[in-house]
Amino acid sequence: MTENLGELTITRELPGTPAAAFEAYFEPEQFVRFWGPVGTHVPLDTVTIEAKEGGRYDSTMVVDETGDRYPLKAEITEIRAGEFFAMVEEGSGMRSTLTFTGLDEGRTRVVLHQTGVPEMYRGPEAEAGLNSSFDRLVEHLAGRS
Repeated sequence: MTENLGELTITRELPGTPAAAFEAYFEPEQFVRFWGPVGTHVPLDTVTIEAKEGGRYDSTMVVDETGDRYPLKAEITEIRAGEFFAMVEEGSGMRSTLTFTGLDEGRTRVVLHQTGVPEMYRGPEAEAGLNSSFDRLVEHLAGRS
């Protein structure tokens, strides 16, 4: 019997160009400023990002209050600089795709689409966590404008 795995899609608008938003996901110094929900952080020394197909996309999110650590170990499966990337997480096999599209007035639409989402990462709490991370990304990009 196979586990029933879900899908999740979140669409957000960000300040700045698609290139700037994409860059935030691939420069470790920017990545640590927004990755994870409020109340977490990512130590820079845990981040390995290799912007190429077959490259690593690894980090460890730490809960500020408890010190609990949540590693992300993934492989980039597709990448088109400034436009799109996809990765597959080790262990769960969950696939995440982020697409960046330019809008009027220097804004960007980002679409996160996840497939093979394990049950523990579905539901309102998980979606709220992802949206919190996107809120942090908006703040980061707005501060760079």
